Order: sequence, then C-alpha cells, then structure tokens
Amino acid sequence: MWNDFLDMLFPSYCQMCEAGLAKGEKIICIYCRYHLPLANYHLLEANPLEKRFMGKVHVRYAWAYLKFTKRGRVQKALHALKYKGKQEVGQLMGIWYGEELRKSGHGEHFDLILPVPLHPSKLKKRGYNQSDTFASGLSEALATEWSPNLLIRTTASSTQTRKKRFERWKNVESIFGVSDPAQIKDKRILLVDDVITTGATLEACVEVLQDAGCREVSIAAIAAAQ
Repeated sequence: MWNDFLDMLFPSYCQMCEAGLAKGEKIICIYCRYHLPLANYHLLEANPLEKRFMGKVHVRYAWAYLKFTKRGRVQKALHALKYKGKQEVGQLMGIWYGEELRKSGHGEHFDLILPVPLHPSKLKKRGYNQSDTFASGLSEALATEWSPNLLIRTTASSTQTRKKRFERWKNVESIFGVSDPAQIKDKRILLVDDVITTGATLEACVEVLQDAGCREVSIAAIAAAQ
C-alpha cells in the first residue's frame, strides 16, 4: 500500500518511451521490451559487427544486444543511463542479454567480464561507469566473475562525438592498461561497452588485454550503431 501511495506521488516512467509504468513494470515498460530492436548477432555464424573488427584485432565473438538508431527508443535509454543517473538501465540490459546468451548456449564461454573503463576524473564527475552496470547485469545472468578495476584508463581522452574513424583511433591509442596481468592471464575475456560506433575504443582495449596474456577476447555491447 505504501509503495502504491509513493507511485501516486512520484510516478515512474519508462526510460524508453517515457510513458508511465504500470504496476509490476520496472524501468522499461512491457510494450517497449516487446518492441526492442534486437540485433541477435549471437545467433549468427558471422555478423556485421564481427566484420567491423576483421583486419584490425582478433576477437572470438563481437555482439550487441540492440540496434542503435538516432532518436529511437534505444538512444533514449542510453541517454538516461549515461547522463541521467539511471544505472538500473544498464543493469537490466545486462541481465536480459545475459539470459539470451545463456539460452543460446553461450553461458560458459567466458571466465571474466571486463567493462571499458572511464578515466578517474570522468568517473569522479559522473559518479559511475555506465559500462560497469551492463557488466554487472551480465555477470549476474551468466554467473561469471566481473571486475571494474582490472582494465584501466591511464590517460583522459577528448570526446569521441563527431570524430572520424582515424581520429577516434588516435584519440584512444595507448591510453589503456591492465592493473594486474596475472588475473587475466589465459582467461577468456568478455569485454563490454555501452554502445559501439566505429569500435576504435574497443580495439585499443583488445590489444592491451591480448598483450597482457589473456587467452582470447570477445566483445559485447548494449547497442551497436548500424
């Protein structure tokens, strides 16, 4: 009863369509979940995202849960996650996608989940790393260990927005490191991010992880730009 009263005073809204949530709905309404633009890359033998990394870095899998389009539902949810403090969006997406991966037989392919890190100055300003929330949700659904501190950002970089592909690569070159290589040696790593555009940031992270001695790296994101 008390929760019903609070909902009347402070109604909750869907982070995708901004409609009021019905009783029993949390974070994202049933309608938006049913109409999620699923990428389903984990069901394909070869997918467009894997081809994006070919000839640049070697990854076992490259997946995204959703397809990203400008001004669409996914962009609204990611904006809420990244700029409005709605960390629960990333957590929920991680759980949902982790359940899909487990159902399709990918639940035991990874030893460790690592999020793309923020520089400490940006982390302090924002208060959290949006990729951590996705990683923690995946960890819960896949029953796989995750760590927010093994992959680190050693140098702050300027925003990637509006940069061309080569500019993005130069912007993130040599700014990542591994805090304890012994903890990733021979591990099958699932590297996760919120959204993939050119993939330059992920490429830089993959190289660092491989240089540190992991067995293999796969990539997963909440969404990928088409």
